[in-house]
Amino acid sequence: MRPSARYRPVAGLLASAGVLLVAACGGNAGAPDAAREQTDGPKIELTIATFNEFGYADLYAEYEAQHPNITIVEQKAKTVDDHVKNLDANLRTGTGLADIEAMEVSWIYKYLAKADKFVDLRKYGADELKDRWLDWKVAGATTQDGKIIGYGTDIGPEAICYRRDLFAKAGLPTDRAEVAKLFEDWPSYFATGRKFKQRVPGSAWYDSAVLTWEAMRNQLIQAYYSNEDRFLGAENPLLKRTWDQVVAGSKDGLSARLPAWSDAWNAAFRTDKFATIACPGWLLGVIQDNAGAYGKGKWDVADVFPGGGGNWGGSYLTVPVQSPHPEEAAKLAAWLTAPEQQVKVFKKVGSFPSTLDAYDDPQVKSQVNAYFNNAPVGQIFVNRARNVILKQHKGPRDGEINQIFSAALSRVDDGKQPSATAWEQALDQADTVANTRVGN
Repeated sequence: MRPSARYRPVAGLLASAGVLLVAACGGNAGAPDAAREQTDGPKIELTIATFNEFGYADLYAEYEAQHPNITIVEQKAKTVDDHVKNLDANLRTGTGLADIEAMEVSWIYKYLAKADKFVDLRKYGADELKDRWLDWKVAGATTQDGKIIGYGTDIGPEAICYRRDLFAKAGLPTDRAEVAKLFEDWPSYFATGRKFKQRVPGSAWYDSAVLTWEAMRNQLIQAYYSNEDRFLGAENPLLKRTWDQVVAGSKDGLSARLPAWSDAWNAAFRTDKFATIACPGWLLGVIQDNAGAYGKGKWDVADVFPGGGGNWGGSYLTVPVQSPHPEEAAKLAAWLTAPEQQVKVFKKVGSFPSTLDAYDDPQVKSQVNAYFNNAPVGQIFVNRARNVILKQHKGPRDGEINQIFSAALSRVDDGKQPSATAWEQALDQADTVANTRVGN
């Protein structure tokens, strides 16, 4: 599994915002009215299982103050993988799940196939609330028969981050508006990369083939699965065309061949190793923390993503049917994911909101990042979020299958395996996984 989008060095992301943050919005936007009022009902404890950093600590205290009968206990796993292992084990045994279970966007599809294990939140007002989110965010937690099993937290709308100094060295535009014109689609992105490579042979165009594949594959309406959850494999010519484009880029030296999150990848931000990277909002903090003083003024971010829009990251809050307090848990999940609370989390840890009302909040849309040449990152990522149209259907084994293809592409990128061999091997392995019953 690729690293979670929840790796967000908070200080790096927010310290350079360069914009005064006004007082936080009120916290009265839960789902049903009962979630906004203090209650003297029976004392209950609500558990919420998360991973890494959701930034909810202050919100828990606020909610408890509004609801004196409720105590919230967070069960925080160190990693996404640890969280998923616990979730799977407790689903198998039928006991042990928290009242609220967080789900990362890259693997919620696995649990849509087990929707009977989770509360259909329409029972507690989800139909009335769903207009608060971007359409595609709601769709990501909705089954084919209309059940809504999760409330959306953050998202990771993608732009392109680029090195102004390396662009200047290659004779390319450096102004972010002009740079955006270079990347209307993936063919133009690769074509500009080949021009760059000819002029600056000592630097690659992007960090790795795998992350570029991830960005491109995620835009396909159908990648690994049909709408009927049938593995497509070699039947999908668009998937193979995407593979061939990325492989051709590796052949032409466009990839720096850096495994994401590796020590070499981290260190490369302090060198001239590569010039561009697919860049969700949370990655700005990663770049700043890794590049440090070396990168200040060199890195910038353009309001564009090839092919229109893309998303990398984000999560949902679900309520397992195991919960002894499903109504109260659903109310808490709705409140935590309301626009007002999403803005507070954005201020605290940089998680970009998925709710439409948050995009009109000056604390979001007016954010400027001094490290990235005073880029208006708030407005850029609001624009990028609105450009995402995720019509892609992801089947129950999508995450595991993508691991297989990513590993195969990495072998090609590293020169360890011919493209044709890696492709066929990935198809065979993915077919086996796709035909294994979910839960095994």
